[in-house]
Amino acid sequence: MALHDKLEYFTDVMKTLLGDLVQQYVAKNPKLMLRRTETVVEKMLTNWMSICLYSFLKEVAGEPLYMVYRAIKYQVDKGPVDAVTGKAKRTLNDSHLLREDIDYCSMTLTVLVKSGMEVQPCPVKVLDTDTITQVKDKILDQIYKGAPFSQRPSADSLDLEWRSGQAGHLTLSDDDVTAIVQGHWKRLNTLQHYKVPDGATVALIPRSQSSGVMGINQIYQTGEKTPMLEGGEEEGLRLWHLVKSSEEPEIPKHRKSSMRERERAKAIPEIYLTRLLSMKGTLQKFVDDVFVAILSTKRPPPIAVRFFFDFLDDMAEKHGIDDPETVHIWKTNSLPLRFWVNILKNPQFVFDVQVTDSVDAVLSVIAQTFIDSCTTSEHKVGRDSPVNKLLYAREIPRYKQLVERYYSDIHSAASGCYQEMNSMLTELSGSFASEMNSLVALHELYKYINKYYDQIIMALEEDAAGQKMQLAYRLQQVAALVENKVTDL
Repeated sequence: MALHDKLEYFTDVMKTLLGDLVQQYVAKNPKLMLRRTETVVEKMLTNWMSICLYSFLKEVAGEPLYMVYRAIKYQVDKGPVDAVTGKAKRTLNDSHLLREDIDYCSMTLTVLVKSGMEVQPCPVKVLDTDTITQVKDKILDQIYKGAPFSQRPSADSLDLEWRSGQAGHLTLSDDDVTAIVQGHWKRLNTLQHYKVPDGATVALIPRSQSSGVMGINQIYQTGEKTPMLEGGEEEGLRLWHLVKSSEEPEIPKHRKSSMRERERAKAIPEIYLTRLLSMKGTLQKFVDDVFVAILSTKRPPPIAVRFFFDFLDDMAEKHGIDDPETVHIWKTNSLPLRFWVNILKNPQFVFDVQVTDSVDAVLSVIAQTFIDSCTTSEHKVGRDSPVNKLLYAREIPRYKQLVERYYSDIHSAASGCYQEMNSMLTELSGSFASEMNSLVALHELYKYINKYYDQIIMALEEDAAGQKMQLAYRLQQVAALVENKVTDL
């Protein structure tokens, strides 16, 4: 951010540091290079890719990415989602699959929406097994369709009123005096619980401060361990929605990951695999469109990608690395795994949308499929393979070819895009300049320098180029200004 208006210089610094990084890894294990984001140069590369690929993301990949998110949300919402565990009937993720048979019916509510002085009826599809908060979210999705998520009211700030006739107004909520309690379990209220009929008229009204109605999100965060209601007669009650979560004792954190691996290794019953395959088939076109948008060379790939891949090829040649697998891994670690996977997994980084646990679970499987498609190892599938590999057994080899062709086409295209790259960097340097607070970024950078101040001063004093440009003296001047608070910050 501090160098956003000097991207050519930023790129030169990054290339120099990457050259040093290559030298370090060539002496050890070159295939491990750029695998993490620990060094300063790896963080610089992540930011550089984000800045340089922004226009490509906006003009080319953005639409298919948004469409896959919308398709997932639509499909997940068509089936029951447990409001406590986050498990869903319609998913790609076996660990987030609602395996129990839940009887449910789709229904349409007539929602009264105030538009200026008029009140317009708006039909909204919901399920009779939805909790009241889930119903409110679906209504808000419909009313504020196309609006940024951050600009719409939250479900917790509104009450849902069921209206019947002139005087019949009943406020519905997830938890009230009518909630069913059995033993130490308390069930969240649903439309079914209130016997709300298909076609019923409802309205969302601002929640009054005096209202003691509790929304589900005020009681707990979805997907976390089962909440306990505290105080008074309700002490020790556990909430549930569609299925009661297991009452096994809490597992220590260090054992959770190994147990998860063992669970994944278990063969999934065919009936559940069929459910996952059905969801996968529905989403297939959208997933294909995203992968093709990212990896197609039918339109020229972004200049930054051609420039950087060219640089990696030069580095490999310079250090005598003739193993194509190593260079493939470098390219994969620098672009697909560093940039695209992050966006596939987290569309909220790009769009103003809400990603629920059940949507996130599906995105995780698609992101993992993308990762598997970028590896060079042979794609073998057996009974003990993770479910995502079983689901995409046919597609992964095709996606692998897409990745290999993408790398190959860029490699065989005429190089020499350095001048083009510099023009683009100059243009980008002027973009968003007013939106970046470089002084704050510089101050954060100085905090980092301050930690290692003596070592940096010593290194600059010993470096020939540093001596020539008096860099140690200049840093001392900067430190004096900052420490004496003679600064705009």
